[in-house]
Amino acid sequence: MPHLDAPDDRPYPFVYFISIINDSTEVVSIRGRKWMLRDEKGELVVVEGSGVVGETPVLRPGERFSYNSYHVIASNSEATGAFFGLNVEGGGIRVSIPPFNLVVPEGS
Repeated sequence: MPHLDAPDDRPYPFVYFISIINDSTEVVSIRGRKWMLRDEKGELVVVEGSGVVGETPVLRPGERFSYNSYHVIASNSEATGAFFGLNVEGGGIRVSIPPFNLVVPEGS
């Protein structure tokens, strides 16, 4: 997404679209997320914080929360991460985000 803002040292913005679906039988709230991006030089960038795009969605069984955001990278990278939350009893939950690649188009 070359039209998005990006710093000179990480000039390649990549948009991603995520849907979080509550496949459990419990009501859960998403309280935070953590992304890890490792580039082809082995440098690691960690992005973490409260909520998801400024929200802390509460999902009943079968409900979905969808959003989009973006990461800026310096070179080809692999992204992975997790969402963190609570069930109604206050028990912690963690859902892993499988790794995926962010590949800078040739000639960029």
